[in-house]
Formats: sequence, structure tokens, C-alpha cells
Amino acid sequence: MPQITVDYSEQLADGFDRRGFALALHPLLADVAGAAPEACKTRFVRTEECVVGDGAGSDGIVHVMIGLLAGRSAETKARVTEGALELVRQYVKPADGLRLHASAEIRDLDASYRKSAEA
Repeated sequence: MPQITVDYSEQLADGFDRRGFALALHPLLADVAGAAPEACKTRFVRTEECVVGDGAGSDGIVHVMIGLLAGRSAETKARVTEGALELVRQYVKPADGLRLHASAEIRDLDASYRKSAEA
């Protein structure tokens, strides 16, 4: 825990420092939400196609979904998502003419959540 999934448009791939983003997000989660940095796991999912509005523009999408164990306040969750959006702005440099749509959310992990790490 935390489980982080970052969906992003294919056309943003070259301008997205994914590793840098993850390495900046993990300490943010530790500082704001009390997560252990070594427990943070981030995976990136490239989306081949996306459509925004009527599809007429050149748009790229980044959506950050963070799964945390229940118990964080709404204020803490908001601070994390605002921080995640600031990191998106720092680590995603869209190509000229490409408009970036960024969003972030936190969901509470279900009580059934379990993890295992083996060598």
C-alpha cells in the first residue's frame, strides 16, 4: 500500500518522465498521508486512444488513481491529489499544440486488501 495507477495518453509518452514522477510522488504520500515510501507501488498504463469533447482538439490525458487504506481525512486526500496534480505539471511536458488534461483521485482500498512480496 499505496497502490498507484497512472493512465496516460500515448501521445504524452515521450514528454512524460514517469520514473521521476513516481519517485517524487512516493515521498509526497509519505509526508502527507503517512504511507511508507518503500511500500508505494506505481504502475503506468499507456492508453492508445483517447477522445476529449468533440474530438476536434489535440488532447492528452493523465489520470492518477491512488489506493490507500481507509482512514485518511478528506483534507488529507485533497492535499495528496493537489500534490499529485502539481507533480503531473512538473513531469509531463506535452508536445507543442497538445493540451494536457490531468486529474487525480484517491480511493479507499477494500477491507479485503492483502499484499505479498517475495524474493
